[in-house]
Amino acid sequence: MSWQKKLIIFPSGYAERQGQSRRVWTVLLLSLLIGLIFSPWLRYKVRSLLEYPFHYKEYKHFGIRIPDGYKVHGIDVSRYQKKVDWRRVKKMQAGGVRVTFAFIKATEGSWKEDPEFDNNWSNARAAGIIRGAYHYFLPDISAKDQATMFVNTVQLRSGDLPPVVDVEEARGMNKAQIQRYTKEFLTLLEKYYKIRPILYTNKDFYKRNFAGNEAFSGYRFWIAHYYVTDLDMPGDEKWHFWQHSDKGNVNGINEPVDFNVFNGDSAALRRICVP
Repeated sequence: MSWQKKLIIFPSGYAERQGQSRRVWTVLLLSLLIGLIFSPWLRYKVRSLLEYPFHYKEYKHFGIRIPDGYKVHGIDVSRYQKKVDWRRVKKMQAGGVRVTFAFIKATEGSWKEDPEFDNNWSNARAAGIIRGAYHYFLPDISAKDQATMFVNTVQLRSGDLPPVVDVEEARGMNKAQIQRYTKEFLTLLEKYYKIRPILYTNKDFYKRNFAGNEAFSGYRFWIAHYYVTDLDMPGDEKWHFWQHSDKGNVNGINEPVDFNVFNGDSAALRRICVP
């Protein structure tokens, strides 16, 4: 048996193109590596892609005690809930309770957009859930810069809840400064959206910084106070939303989620929305 050597002839420029291709892939891989080292946003995106929940848990109940006497229930979400299937959220019903509204984190400070905001914002509305967007306010950062960040991110439509200002950290500011800068931010949002914002905080922060202050008497308050049977406010001051638990289970969300009630019926909820 004889063996024949075969001469393989590559097209002209083949080696050069192969070299260029290797260089391109090397640059791309190095860029990705550098991005993963220095960019928290890119690390989050890659991790979210790898952890994408192709299978959602199914719950028979919400896993928490639902306060008695309230007809309208909702949740609030951010990137910590990862990917949300809003149609599953809308369809879930347990004990006559269903999710009617959702507050969705949009921005924080003057530089950070929640990476899940766009998906949550569009898909919640598409599923038929009344949506609202909130900003995590930092009192030691320019109120104007933070307002600019929020309005450049959130476009409200008819039927959406008013914008929400989440303030729960002093960050070295005293009571007068917290009141001044929070009020400035609220005023800027109201001027832009032509609707009075909602102010979110926890009960203790409210007592220390906002209770009894006439400058905030016209705002709707969303108060966080967990694991109690009802929400009693200082001096019987009125509240509109109550975040009563941070450990709820909802179909379409694989992580624990905050639960809220609205202090009114569904018609009253719609009346406070954007016309």
